[in-house]
Amino acid sequence: MISHAEVLARAEAADDALPLLTIDEFFVGNTEEESIAPNQWDYDRPPLAEIEQRLRALAAEPGVAWVRLQLHDDTHEIDEITAEAIAICTDRDPDEIEEILDAESLHADGVIEGYAISEPGDEPPVPAGSRVLSLVWD
Repeated sequence: MISHAEVLARAEAADDALPLLTIDEFFVGNTEEESIAPNQWDYDRPPLAEIEQRLRALAAEPGVAWVRLQLHDDTHEIDEITAEAIAICTDRDPDEIEEILDAESLHADGVIEGYAISEPGDEPPVPAGSRVLSLVWD
């Protein structure tokens, strides 16, 4: 998992806009269950490893250019990394993404157009015909 210091350094380089983290940057070595959608963890949200598997499967789907984790704005003030939304660059409809991820079982509020938190400092290229959607909690 990327370190908090590395996240802050990337944010500083992008005028304090928090970076979008790759699946590897967020999940590899991460065992902190409350690092993603912490308010849903005590309410039967699937474990971190299952969320990782679903996001990796989504990233491999046709029509999905990339999947990134959107960090909570509090990441600037607290000494931990917490994700509150998933950014998905795709040409697919929000309903399809919700179905692929089984958003209901994730205790997510659904998929919306655009970024859920704030504009990232390091958005990967968005291919023609694609747009950014976000799976959101809260």
